Amino acid sequence: MNGAEALVRTLIASGVDTCFMNPGTTEIHLVDALDRVPEMRGVLALFEGVATGAADGYGRMRGRPAATLLHLGPGLGNGLANLHNARRARSPVVNIVGDHATSHERHDAPLQSDIDTVARNVSRFVRRSTRPEDVGADARAAVTAALGPPGQVATLVVPADVSWSAGGAVAAPASPAAPAASDPARVEAIAAALRSGQPCVMLIGGRACRGEALVLAAAIASVTKAKILCETFPARLERGAGRPPVDRLAYFGDTALGQMGPARHVVLVDAPAPASFFAYPGAPSLLVPAGCATHALCSPEGDPLEALRMLADAVGARAADAPRQEASRPALPAGRLGTDAANTALAALMPEGAIVVDEGNTSTVFAAGRTAGAPPHDWLCLSGGSIGFGLPAAVGAAIACPDRKVVVLESDGSAMYSLQAWWTMARAGLDVTTLLLTNRSYAVLNMELGRAVAGEGGGGPRAREMLDLSRPDIDFVSLARGMGLQASRSTTADELVDQLGRALATTGPSVIELVLA
Repeated sequence: MNGAEALVRTLIASGVDTCFMNPGTTEIHLVDALDRVPEMRGVLALFEGVATGAADGYGRMRGRPAATLLHLGPGLGNGLANLHNARRARSPVVNIVGDHATSHERHDAPLQSDIDTVARNVSRFVRRSTRPEDVGADARAAVTAALGPPGQVATLVVPADVSWSAGGAVAAPASPAAPAASDPARVEAIAAALRSGQPCVMLIGGRACRGEALVLAAAIASVTKAKILCETFPARLERGAGRPPVDRLAYFGDTALGQMGPARHVVLVDAPAPASFFAYPGAPSLLVPAGCATHALCSPEGDPLEALRMLADAVGARAADAPRQEASRPALPAGRLGTDAANTALAALMPEGAIVVDEGNTSTVFAAGRTAGAPPHDWLCLSGGSIGFGLPAAVGAAIACPDRKVVVLESDGSAMYSLQAWWTMARAGLDVTTLLLTNRSYAVLNMELGRAVAGEGGGGPRAREMLDLSRPDIDFVSLARGMGLQASRSTTADELVDQLGRALATTGPSVIELVLA
């Protein structure tokens, strides 16, 4: 058995049975191993950022890692932005990056680079296999690291000769490390703060945004009269009718501080202390009111569910105390097609169990409010802020959950970063409906330009030219059809209702371009 086969068989033994890949010559023996290990599903992407973003979406929905297979340092570099998003989402991802054969490295061939240094930007675990005898054990260590807790990106660099050489050995299955135990004293101190009568906010994120953890957090907030919020861009938020309603912290710092109100205590539940996405002159970077104490319920390596159970006991909260969102559907929109009509149509037609991948940016700011009473669904956000996430993450989510409809809310500017994901959707027959919201601008940057320089007389035509996506207008319907998807264009709300209804009732990939008025 060569090293490549030993690596793939070890991944299978450890529960990693899907690999999103854009391989090259140095990975060809790993590709060849797919024919001898049919349990591994290979999914071809035409750009590395699609492969890494798909692994992120897969990890968020399955709770276990997919692998990626990337070609040398440049291939890893092409996938870096979505690995950044995966790192911020604490998604479990195992990167396999091929390298030149060990004997070839000294010749500084054109594709030679320092892969390990590139990988460290997004990976908590980086290892280089040096012998075929070790590559199975190295793969097992990578899976163990990716599983966490918390989930993380792990990168294994595999030289070509380690892949092609005989002597590979399959390693025993990987398993996640035991989470760090919750500190009873810390839990009691937080319970005392929540019982103090002072204004409190519970800010949840990560694993606390779903399942029993979400219910207990909402119950604790209800019993103690604390306000509950979740981080601005949660990796995966369970929401909809019958689930606890939770507002997200606003993107802009002044609005976020308004949501915090007069809080004297902020309890962080699997979430970092909230910071403004960017610095602004004269504005605070930390989005916590002055004089407010912050308390982390558990460490990132801990178990937020265990900690929430302890905190619920301490304050006398039960799951039954959690408020639940009532079911509601808005009327179908008609007439002008603006952002509100788009969000309303989604809310009116969304099927139960949908997975919504949201990269609509400014166009979907109010989508969460409109869809609050829709049937139960999951909402995946741009956790790391690096655009080009939506379409690839939808690929991964659809492969992770083939029995669920995936709806991706995508803006025109962000779509152009990773449009190749449509080809993978068509090739794999994935059940993904893309709502492509076209406003022909980097709208959020126009907002930022106005906030930053309007008072100084800036933001003139030359600056705005750099944020404009017209001349020529991008024909997304033709692009989608050219990659094998069903595609249509909506210019009115009535057309959108008809096209979205048909898309949601049909299995397979489709695109609806929404030309927003």
